[in-house]
Amino acid sequence: MSAASTASAAKGRQALRQQLVWSRLLAVVEEQAQALIRTAFGTPTREAGDLSAGVFLPDGRMVAQAVTGTPGHVNSMADSVLHFLRAFPAPTMRDGDVFVTNDPWKGTGHLFDVVMVTPVFHGGRLVALFASTVHVVDIGGVNAGPDALEIYHEGLFLPPLRFARDGVLDESVLAIVRANVREPEQVEGDLHALVACNAVGATRLQRLLREFGLDDLRAQGDYVIERSAQAMRAALADWPRGTWRNHMTVDGYDTPVELHAAVTISDDGILVDFAGTSGTVARGINVPKAYTDAYTSFGIRCLIGADVPNNSGSLAPIRVVAPEGSIVHALPPAAVATRAAIGQMLPDLVFGALRQARPDRVPAEGASSLWNIRLYGGQPIEGGPNDALRRARRFNIVSFSTGGTGARPGKDGLSATAYPSGVRNVSLEILETQAPLLFRRKEYRPDSGGAGTSRGGLGQVIEVENADGDPMVLSATWDRVRFPARGALGGGDGAPGTARLKHAGTTLRGKGRQLVPAGEVLVVETPGGAGLGDPSERDPALIARDLEAGLISHAAAAPLSSSSSFASELSDHHA
Repeated sequence: MSAASTASAAKGRQALRQQLVWSRLLAVVEEQAQALIRTAFGTPTREAGDLSAGVFLPDGRMVAQAVTGTPGHVNSMADSVLHFLRAFPAPTMRDGDVFVTNDPWKGTGHLFDVVMVTPVFHGGRLVALFASTVHVVDIGGVNAGPDALEIYHEGLFLPPLRFARDGVLDESVLAIVRANVREPEQVEGDLHALVACNAVGATRLQRLLREFGLDDLRAQGDYVIERSAQAMRAALADWPRGTWRNHMTVDGYDTPVELHAAVTISDDGILVDFAGTSGTVARGINVPKAYTDAYTSFGIRCLIGADVPNNSGSLAPIRVVAPEGSIVHALPPAAVATRAAIGQMLPDLVFGALRQARPDRVPAEGASSLWNIRLYGGQPIEGGPNDALRRARRFNIVSFSTGGTGARPGKDGLSATAYPSGVRNVSLEILETQAPLLFRRKEYRPDSGGAGTSRGGLGQVIEVENADGDPMVLSATWDRVRFPARGALGGGDGAPGTARLKHAGTTLRGKGRQLVPAGEVLVVETPGGAGLGDPSERDPALIARDLEAGLISHAAAAPLSSSSSFASELSDHHA
């Protein structure tokens, strides 16, 4: 064999080895995430998948993340690991250490997200860091709504701390947590689950290193990160150079919030500038910059380099700037508990700018931020029947609920689907075992998707009551009530969301703590996604299909039903 052939064969073997290591790394972080789901106590993690898991090099660069989880967690967790390394430099870490924080500005954006970092040693050397995040069901304070005026009202704040030394947990940290939360068993259980899932990741990584005869992960990590950066630069080459701007008005708390973005694509990468965006407010809808970075970069990655692994290499070409003190770059001590209400709108904002560059690739706006139903029993509320509330059975539950996504080029939007967060709708049967709730109704909301060549995804209608007949408190964190998802390229707007008391007929606010009186039924109608393209160009067969399935009404179909092709399709379906 010639020298050239020998070199080529060696190069091929090396490439195969690197691919095998990469595939195993993905399996390791996915097992880490699944271990977290299996051992978590809280429904946000166990049922909805509101978590993240990943492996990092000792210098803090993210190599691989689990598919299971949310972009708001994993992309902001990438920065969080760097904050841990500043507080606890790598040379000072020891085998058996575990570190924890829920600092919104050094974690993933609000106090309910707890980040755990565990160093991994192999052959006596630090070779990696495993990080994971869960959304705990309670963290004290005024609870999970947007009503707080500053961070000190929102609950227990844990700066980066050493949670375990030599494999032994710090009982003083656990005691502080237990003393400050309403659901100590669930929250403490979730902290143990974080420790356990990182330990699973560490064990699997050490086995990988032994099997492949590797001293550490540095060379493999550098290779993955560099290849990902190259792939992202190649994906960028398919997009035009220039600057495009977009503006959105969203509900805010008491008054609307203005979101502005300028997206610039150049040979150096992508710059997103939020100059002109509204300032912070004295309510918990403000967004720390790490969370803004996370969902902005996710929105871009959905359109550019979507098949490129998400790590420090693929994220590097994306730069996000925002004025300090703006609602998307909130500074301490701003209240941030429901930062998702604003932060999860940012992909839609970026989409509106990039649609001007490539209208053939960009979806319409969707419901975007979650329509979670947060209900509390046995807790007082200002202006409510507090004696009755205190006598009621105590519970604290969050039902992860979603609206419709925006229509996609060539495809309808997805109904009752969480985008951009990616969490799952929680099973009603599970919720009814966790709290004295009775769900009377949960079904698609007809006509809520905007009309278009591609139709927007549908929202859903949910009816729930306290099965004990007691009053309860709703903490609403919803948007798209006053400003629904906007259609694109001639498509129609999605339906706005709404909530009301069924018997009294009272319309509820989109944000804030409100009373659901004894015997009342809460009715929630989540927003629909917007349509894309001229509705008159929609395939008549699709209209007939939607009508037959009950997704649209005859009134909604009427503007298109005069065409002979539609009448023929409808006749065929009935036949």
